[in-house]
Amino acid sequence: MYKKARKISGLIMAVSILLAGCSGGTKEGSGEKKESKTPAAQTVELSAPGTYPLVKEKTTLKIMVRGNPLVENFETNEFTKWYEEKTNVHIEWEVVPEQSMQEKLNLVLASEDYPDVIMGLNVTPTQQMIYGSQGAFLPLNDLIEKQGTQTKKMFQDNPEIKDMVTAIDGNIYALPEVNDCYHCSMSQKMWIYEPWLKKLGLEMPKTTEDLYNVLKAFKEKDPNGNGKKDEVPLSITQKSWRSTIDSFLMNSFIYNPVYGSSSKHMYIKDGKLDVAYNKPEWREGLRYLNKLYKDGLIAPESFTQDENQLIQQGENPGTVILGASTGGHEGVFTQLLGESGRWKEYKAVPPLKGPGGVQYAAVDTTALTPGSFIITKKAKNPELALRWADGLYEKEMTLRSVYGRPDQEWRDAKEGEIGINGKPAVWSELKSFGTVQNVNWAQTGPALRSNEFRLSAVAKGDDDLEVILYNETKNNYEPYKPKDISTVPPLFLTNEQASEVADLAKTVNDYVDEMIARFVIGDASLDTEWDSYVSQLDNMNLKRYLEIYQTAYDEKNK
Repeated sequence: MYKKARKISGLIMAVSILLAGCSGGTKEGSGEKKESKTPAAQTVELSAPGTYPLVKEKTTLKIMVRGNPLVENFETNEFTKWYEEKTNVHIEWEVVPEQSMQEKLNLVLASEDYPDVIMGLNVTPTQQMIYGSQGAFLPLNDLIEKQGTQTKKMFQDNPEIKDMVTAIDGNIYALPEVNDCYHCSMSQKMWIYEPWLKKLGLEMPKTTEDLYNVLKAFKEKDPNGNGKKDEVPLSITQKSWRSTIDSFLMNSFIYNPVYGSSSKHMYIKDGKLDVAYNKPEWREGLRYLNKLYKDGLIAPESFTQDENQLIQQGENPGTVILGASTGGHEGVFTQLLGESGRWKEYKAVPPLKGPGGVQYAAVDTTALTPGSFIITKKAKNPELALRWADGLYEKEMTLRSVYGRPDQEWRDAKEGEIGINGKPAVWSELKSFGTVQNVNWAQTGPALRSNEFRLSAVAKGDDDLEVILYNETKNNYEPYKPKDISTVPPLFLTNEQASEVADLAKTVNDYVDEMIARFVIGDASLDTEWDSYVSQLDNMNLKRYLEIYQTAYDEKNK
């Protein structure tokens, strides 16, 4: 199972909309913790922290939750019913469609028509800071201290998690979903169809020049053997997980972390934040991509097709036509675990050495989704809400909420079973994740899956997706983790910073995306229009954009 592409890297992109609903009377960045006014708490008798049920008399919480395409119905869901019985807490759900969750969140925040809890809407650090400082989101520090048995243990075992969820005013406004997915941490991958390599007597490419020659052979030498020139050497979508045209290939020219940072293509070197897309090395990377495109090795539809259209190419009936693609796993371009079995025949391409010797595996070590669980000022029982969420970090609750029922979707490991990491296993997944069902919440809301937990699952052989992704990452990407440069972590911004950077981020990133496409397809010339492109970025105040993030980064690392 993979981490969803919840773009922490885009944490400020929607702020320009939501700021319309904010009042401007709060002083930001002062370091003072603002006390929020909450409704008078109902008289409920909580059990001792860490025990169940949480209350003697059944009590209701109102939760607004992100709809999940893998969950049939949160109200009738078997984990929902099991957890209600265990906690004696009934949930009144308001399910928000995933496609429109940001718009709905903005409307709710602007209207102050809050539920008790906002769960799974991935509220960004910037939104947490804005609405937390105004009192709309309750600071959780004292609640965690009093009632957060599992949360305190999680922070103690993983101090970096507490650091990542603590705002610059010292408050914690949201609990995270922790998913320390090893293969996700180096997920800007490329995949190539191994049977074609073998048929043509080719080796796995090691350099950008090797890749060019392999793709050219795919195009010209009929590797699928049907006598037609129907092979598509490389096809990509810009709309799936870790799949954009620059996410893998640009790392052969310059470090290019597309995901996991406060802004895509942004990195830290010697304590200074910078971006990749105005550097000479970026230009040379675009020149290489343009050569692939010009010679018919990149499918023209790579800039316009969606994930379903790409999968249709990967699962072309009868005859394989797709030679290579990019993405965090094989399911970006094939039917993952599908009947054709093609997903298993694509192998990960290690980071390629570029003409200048650059060879990076981009790293995202964020390991969590911020803003997974927020208690609003309308909550009548905030301590109960915190206790309810805190329980979800327990091992059994995480297994039940993410995977399902014991001995049906998962089980404890048996003596002698070995985990994905080669150590004694702790648990085993019995059914593959990813089908529509009504027995779990499918990665919605708080959960605690550490790297150790994920890799302690029983390894089920060469057909096990987690084993495949672990081995491909360990063997082919881990050796190329950068040592002198790093990805920008999630950063909290103040009201003032968020307001200023929101328009800058959209303007700059939209322009960069547009020009990547234009330079690659040849609609813009890298010889005659590069200088004007760099000048335009300067005119868009890229310098100020970087200054804001540098200030936030320095503040975080005082």
